Amino acid sequence: MIDVRRLRSEADAVREALARREDPEVGRLLDRVVENDRRRRELLGEVETLKQRRNETSREIGQKKRRGEPADGLMAEMKSVAETIRLLDAELAEVDATLQSDLLSIPNVPDQRVPAGGEGDFETVRQWGEPRSAAEQPEPHWEIGDRLGCLDLERGSKITGSGFPVLIGEGARLNRALIQFMLDLHAGEHGYVEVAPPFLVNRDSLLGTGQLPKFEEDQYRTEPDDLFLVPTAEVPVTNLHRGEILDEARLPIAYVAYTPCFRREAGAAGRDTRGLLRVHQFDKVELVRFTRPAESADQLELLTRHAETVLERLELPYRRILLPAGDLGFANAITYDLEVWSPGVDRWLEVSSCSSYTDYQARRAGIRYREASSGRPEHVHTLNGSGVALARTLVAILENRRESDGSVSIPDALRPYTGFDRLTVS
Repeated sequence: MIDVRRLRSEADAVREALARREDPEVGRLLDRVVENDRRRRELLGEVETLKQRRNETSREIGQKKRRGEPADGLMAEMKSVAETIRLLDAELAEVDATLQSDLLSIPNVPDQRVPAGGEGDFETVRQWGEPRSAAEQPEPHWEIGDRLGCLDLERGSKITGSGFPVLIGEGARLNRALIQFMLDLHAGEHGYVEVAPPFLVNRDSLLGTGQLPKFEEDQYRTEPDDLFLVPTAEVPVTNLHRGEILDEARLPIAYVAYTPCFRREAGAAGRDTRGLLRVHQFDKVELVRFTRPAESADQLELLTRHAETVLERLELPYRRILLPAGDLGFANAITYDLEVWSPGVDRWLEVSSCSSYTDYQARRAGIRYREASSGRPEHVHTLNGSGVALARTLVAILENRRESDGSVSIPDALRPYTGFDRLTVS
């Protein structure tokens, strides 16, 4: 969440930066936060003054009683002061609750490097590989998967509903191979510590990373436990250090984790519903880093390169784009999307978002480090990115590596994990 002290000292700059998100509701929230913060400080001052007066009156009453003097007037005054304090405390609690709720509902301030504009106004940073041309008569992955007997959308829908695919035989094995390959790459070559987190999280965890309260309708919630299926491993892994003060010497800390991910996609009805393009359950390997603020920009570049390495090892054409302010995620300060080429639908598909959250998540989750020079606790910067997400990576493999005979060749990097070099009709 945004530091309210920053709003006091840099109100115009923060307002101007948040206006780039092109969300009029944010301006209204800022107005209310500024007013409630002013009123809160005013109330605190009034209460403190009254409490000081109450203490002084109490001493005066004690002195009068010891001298045998009447203190009825002072006792009446103290009673009146106590009642005023009670009323002010009640107003203070109400103002503070509204202030905290509004602060949790204000998105992160975009980084200065983020371009202006909305969806579609991104900047292409780099592109790798040659996209397969339409002249090669591309085939969509749902037809390839059905023909090869490795993807069954109809039975997945029968078992659960739309958006819950079933992978069968070599398709399931390919999916498992991708997960193992990515975990080995990031833990073995990139220096991440592997974590196997819970697949259910509590409200505090989702609040800490920014999914709650704004996006509760997108979560799968369990009854009566009030737990949530993880939308991404970012949530449990970032919350490993919730409420902790880290040793500066440990930074940067880097974790990699595999989880299935569950998303209701409540606001995306009717979009990209064919095949594996938009599903409610998918697998993902996630990268999470905790760093000093001064190293945050370099750490984002490093994390993004680690995700790009996966796509290069898989020999998949991709591009890195820098998202504009109007298309940033709620908690994100800056985001690079990695998109693979899908010849079957003739478009780029996002398979990773690599983001810096600056100190936004750390403030919500209370994650700090103790500076060696000053000894003062400061908030860390958190970063994460998919390294990378399935099922769209499966889409890219099926569509980009389909051979003229209808089979799909397996990238060299995956063959030690699959035990076969191509998908064929089973």
